[in-house]
Amino acid sequence: MMDVMDRIRNEVEGHPIVIFMKGTPQLPQCGYSSRTAQVLQACGVEFSHVNVLADPEIFENLPRYANWPTFPQVYVNGELIGGHDITMELYQKGELQKMLQDAEAAGEAS
Repeated sequence: MMDVMDRIRNEVEGHPIVIFMKGTPQLPQCGYSSRTAQVLQACGVEFSHVNVLADPEIFENLPRYANWPTFPQVYVNGELIGGHDITMELYQKGELQKMLQDAEAAGEAS
């Protein structure tokens, strides 16, 4: 059985864009997760998601993976971008769209 930190690392490094959230983009279980997933969807890119409520080990250990205590957590190209506030700020500045499009293009090229 794979260690939980390895499972988290595989998700983060295995997808150009991934959100660890409460619920799913289609059925979010928290307002912050819902709004963050909506912003990712508004950018028109493919992204992966992990429902932390469905996996207690990830829910418990993700905060120490990148030293970020809250959910959701958005990773782009293996790097933590941040949670709801930072994602929204980047979106409002127009920076998130380019960042995600570049990540998606890089993922398709590999």
